[in-house]
Amino acid sequence: MNNDNRIKILFVCMGNICRSPTAHGVFRHLVREAGLAHQIEIDSAGTHAYHLGEPPDRRSRETARERGVDIGDLRARRAQSQDFLDFDYILAMDEDNYRNLAALCPPGIEEKLRLYMDFAPELEVREVPDPYYGGARGFDLVFDLLESASRGLLAELTGRRLR
Repeated sequence: MNNDNRIKILFVCMGNICRSPTAHGVFRHLVREAGLAHQIEIDSAGTHAYHLGEPPDRRSRETARERGVDIGDLRARRAQSQDFLDFDYILAMDEDNYRNLAALCPPGIEEKLRLYMDFAPELEVREVPDPYYGGARGFDLVFDLLESASRGLLAELTGRRLR
């Protein structure tokens, strides 16, 4: 765990403009609703540097806004090895990004890296699909999956670590 008492969580996809900022925003929204913002720090990143400094994809912002979540303040950044030292959870959206992150992970702290959908086992979905090249329905599906995983993560944290 990091040096302060907050739990630090990093969501990661490929470009940090669709899935991971949506996860960031959904989880941040749930954390705020639960009154736990002072105990949990949240960030998001991408394994590639395609969109550094850019806001989330317009379709991600619109889908989130329609569901009462604002992600317009987020900006894309690239994941780095230091993130494994700074964060308690590194949560990949899919297997490809999991492998890319595993290559960045310093030895001995691999347990920090997980697939995000592991927090929604009832859905029997291992990966959050990339909606970038699809239509609007893909962004709705991604939001639904991330909302379920976010509820599962929050339940784990409140049940085990935040008491």
